[in-house]
Amino acid sequence: MDQNPANHFLPLIAAMSPAELEHEIERPSKLQMQQVQYVRSRIDIAYAPFDYINSGALLAIVGITPGRQQMGNALRECHKHLRAGVDGITALAAAKVFASFSGPMRANLVAMLDEIGVHRLIGVESTASLWTDRSELAHFTSALRYPVFVDGKNYSGAPDMTGVPVMREQLDTFLADELRALPKAIFVPLGPKVSAALEMAADRAGIDRTRILSGLPHPSGANAERIAYFLGRKPRATLSSKMNPDKIDAARASITRKIRKMEAQHGL
Repeated sequence: MDQNPANHFLPLIAAMSPAELEHEIERPSKLQMQQVQYVRSRIDIAYAPFDYINSGALLAIVGITPGRQQMGNALRECHKHLRAGVDGITALAAAKVFASFSGPMRANLVAMLDEIGVHRLIGVESTASLWTDRSELAHFTSALRYPVFVDGKNYSGAPDMTGVPVMREQLDTFLADELRALPKAIFVPLGPKVSAALEMAADRAGIDRTRILSGLPHPSGANAERIAYFLGRKPRATLSSKMNPDKIDAARASITRKIRKMEAQHGL
């Protein structure tokens, strides 16, 4: 896989009309990076402008892979900047911040990050500012940097990314190098599949696992009950049978210990 695919794809994006871009978002052709058959599934990897790395970031939030909506938002923003004559690096940076964790997911994520004290660690009143006037402190990324689709649908963790060669290639080619490029950052993986991939890449990159805050509930709306319990807004006695409060409590305790250790190291 090309180490710097933006060099190839940005000129193509700049040359597209808005209608062509919309077609590429729905059915990538010019933006298709790879297509393979794995067992009984078709796996497609498309290009979207998530290449930018904010090497000065103090916090890196790691999702699984951009979905089609996020891909579309990033491509439209990048296209707008490129057509206005902005340089590629600036267009990539703008697209990445604009498309990262928008809507209700962002509100849930901010609530959980503030609850565990991440805002104090990075010196802001609320992590909400990472999407506004303090975006220089944050890096938004994914275990699989470029959008992955399984049988045309957003990839959500199956099949296991560490066991699929075309996905493992993304982890080995991009994620480990990305971690090395973020020497000051603490990492927040969203979901257990992302935690496993991030820890594997951290070992490969020589990154201390104590910098990884694993166990935060995924901030999607479908996870509302787990998030509410994590935030202390829903009593244990009222949880549905599908919840595992002991697991959530253990994850929160582990994260809290890491945060307190970091605060002590920084004299907070």
